[in-house]
Amino acid sequence: MTRPPVGFVGLGVMGGAMSSHLLTAGFPVLGFDLDPRRRADHEARGGTVCDSPAEVARGADVVVTSLPSAAALVAVLDGEDGLSAGAGAGLVIVETSTLSPQTKLDGYERARAWGATLLDCPMSGTGQQARDGDLIAYLSGEEAAKERALPALRAFTRAQYDLGAFGQGTRMKLVANLLVAVHNAAAAEALLLAQRSGLDLDQVLAAVGDGAGGSRMLQVRGPLMAAGRYADATATVATMRKDNELIAAFAAEVASPTPLFSTTAVLYQAAVAQDRLDEDTACVFGVLQRLAGQ
Repeated sequence: MTRPPVGFVGLGVMGGAMSSHLLTAGFPVLGFDLDPRRRADHEARGGTVCDSPAEVARGADVVVTSLPSAAALVAVLDGEDGLSAGAGAGLVIVETSTLSPQTKLDGYERARAWGATLLDCPMSGTGQQARDGDLIAYLSGEEAAKERALPALRAFTRAQYDLGAFGQGTRMKLVANLLVAVHNAAAAEALLLAQRSGLDLDQVLAAVGDGAGGSRMLQVRGPLMAAGRYADATATVATMRKDNELIAAFAAEVASPTPLFSTTAVLYQAAVAQDRLDEDTACVFGVLQRLAGQ
C-alpha cells in the first residue's frame, strides 16, 4: 500500500528518531532542519530533504513539527519560507514540541489565519525512547484533523491519548514532566544513599527496580547514573531547565502548590551552575555526589 508523504520540520534528537520510524513504516518523509548535518542524516536514512518549511508544506498534507522554542515555532509557521508560504488548503500541523500553553494557542491562531489546523500533540519520552518507538502522544485539537494525523502518529508512538480540546495535550505533558523531574532526582538520591552505604548499584537497580520502589526514571536513567555516563544525552539539562520553567509558570497560573517539584528544581539549577547544560539529566546524581564531597 502506498502511503501519503508526511512532512517533518525539526530533525534533532526527537524529530530525527520520529521521522526515522515514519520511513521504516513506509511513509515518504519530506524533512527540513536548519542544521545541515541533520538534513544529511535524514537523507542518509532515506528521507527527502527540503530547502525550507514552505517546500515541506508544498509536498505533504500532514506536517509534524519538533522544535526547541516559541520563536522557532513562529518562524516555522509564518517566517520567510515558512509553512504558510507553501501550505495547500487544509494542511494539518502536528505540533509535538514542549512549549507553553499560550505559545501553542498562538500557533493555533496563526495557522488558522491561513487555513491550516494545528494540533497540540507533545510527546512523552526521552530521546532514547523516541529511538525505541516508545513515545506516548498527548493529542488534542480538532477532531477531523486528529483523524488525518493518526496514521502518521501511530508509526512513531507506542500509544496515542486523545485528550479532547486543543491545549489539553500540553497541560498533560507538563504534569508528566513534573513527575519526570521529581522521579529522576529521587532515583539519584536513592542511588547515592545506596552507593555510600556500600551497596552494589547494579544489584540496587535490579532489586529495587523489581519492587515497589521502582520507577521509569530509575529504569531509564539509573544505569546512566551508576556508570557516570552523561555525555550522550537523551534529554539535556538545558532542555530540563526550559521544561522546569514551563512547569513552574503553569503551576503558578492555576495556583497549584508544588513543594516537591520546587525542591527538586534546585538540583537542576545546581547542574546548570556546574556547567552541565549539555549533559543528560541523569547527571543530577553527579550533582549530589559533589554535595556529598565525592
